[in-house]
Amino acid sequence: MALSRRRILQGAGALSLLAGRLGAPALAQPVLAQSAFAQSALAQPAPAGDTPPILFVHGNGDHAPLWMMTCWRMESNGVPRERMAAINFTDPLARTDDKVEQASRSSTEDQRRELAEAIRELKQKTGAPRIALVGSSRGGNAIRNYIKNGGGGDISHAVLCGTPNHGVYAWDDGLGNEFNGRGPFLRGLNDGDSEVTVGTLFLTLRSDGLDKYAQADGRFVGKPGTPTNVTTDGPALKGATNLVLGAVDHRETAFHPRAFREIYKFIARHEPSRIEIVPETAVRLSGLVTGMPGGVPTNRPVPGATVDIYHVAAETGERIGGPLHSSQTGADGRWGPAQVDPSWPLEFVLTSPGTATTHIYRSPFPRSSEIVHLRAARPLGPADAGAGAVVLMSRPRGYFGLPRDIVLFDGKEPADVKPGVPTDSVTTLRLAADDVGRPVAAIFNGERIVMRAWPASENRIAVAELTY
Repeated sequence: MALSRRRILQGAGALSLLAGRLGAPALAQPVLAQSAFAQSALAQPAPAGDTPPILFVHGNGDHAPLWMMTCWRMESNGVPRERMAAINFTDPLARTDDKVEQASRSSTEDQRRELAEAIRELKQKTGAPRIALVGSSRGGNAIRNYIKNGGGGDISHAVLCGTPNHGVYAWDDGLGNEFNGRGPFLRGLNDGDSEVTVGTLFLTLRSDGLDKYAQADGRFVGKPGTPTNVTTDGPALKGATNLVLGAVDHRETAFHPRAFREIYKFIARHEPSRIEIVPETAVRLSGLVTGMPGGVPTNRPVPGATVDIYHVAAETGERIGGPLHSSQTGADGRWGPAQVDPSWPLEFVLTSPGTATTHIYRSPFPRSSEIVHLRAARPLGPADAGAGAVVLMSRPRGYFGLPRDIVLFDGKEPADVKPGVPTDSVTTLRLAADDVGRPVAAIFNGERIVMRAWPASENRIAVAELTY
């Protein structure tokens, strides 16, 4: 799709420099699809204080913390923290067949019902008659389902980021799957001359070819060589404002700094005053401990888990002093709050019943958050047998793109990250017994986290969890 087919947005030139400074790849300018002119209201600036409350909606298998950076950027642009919320779906992973019950998985109706309750709570808390919804991937399905089926009066703006609005594939088999473009769920949402609901402003954000769930070939859904009957334009909707962000991956359509700029501008109706995050002088952190029964990610609280937090040295990962915080979760699964300095790299030690002790290393937290949710790492398995230590580098808000990104793990480019369309968000390194206790550096573009290699023989695993 050549640039000549698109209208280039004005005033976006400085963002590539900002993205580079934030450790994110510089991207081509976002472009406006030809159907975007259906919503001329965007041209009018919003009066000060006219931004509606915002509810952020995560995607398939995910959880609320993915929106942490977006919330911080919103706060840095004057959006009050109390006028934002991020839902945590109980069972975030979709069923194989939407109408057939499946343990620890949810139907489209489950998602619609939980989203309706979160909308009601945010409206009640803020007193606002209407709110804005911002969804990543499957979260956009829940948003459209709610608005289409009677909820439009509650919603002023709907932003759908990388949502497979026409399916991940469109096949005649597996019609019960929520992500099948020929299935009854998506056909119902897309029925009619317009694919949006009158009275709510819609924005879609999509990648220029690097979204693994908007590909013409079925290799990313387990059927290489089989046409998906879906294109890179699949997330666009008739009647919406449709933007192409550039070389972002599936998750980055929601969580990249460029995505933030478009989300903010669409809802607030003016450019953000800054993209960078403004640090607070004192930071309070808290969240939930959630579990993965049978290997399925859920947001169900885990009682009886212990959370310890340490200040660590940026260059070595060594602990500086004793624990800053120690707590045990109750029935609600909550830990905290912990008071930390915004300049401190941190180590979270999570000990949950029946799981490996997980050492999570994080870059400094510049601002407070109540959605620092923690899950234990995957269990040590047969592939880890004989390893002295197992360390992971995880990028929750995006994928590792080679050669797009600089990805170095212990001084080398990871062998288990596939080049081309970004598909991998976790890379694993297995170290010898002689390496136990030494520092291991995880580098992704401008972010660098140093962790310690903990002994696998003690059922411990270390994770460098990237922020950007």
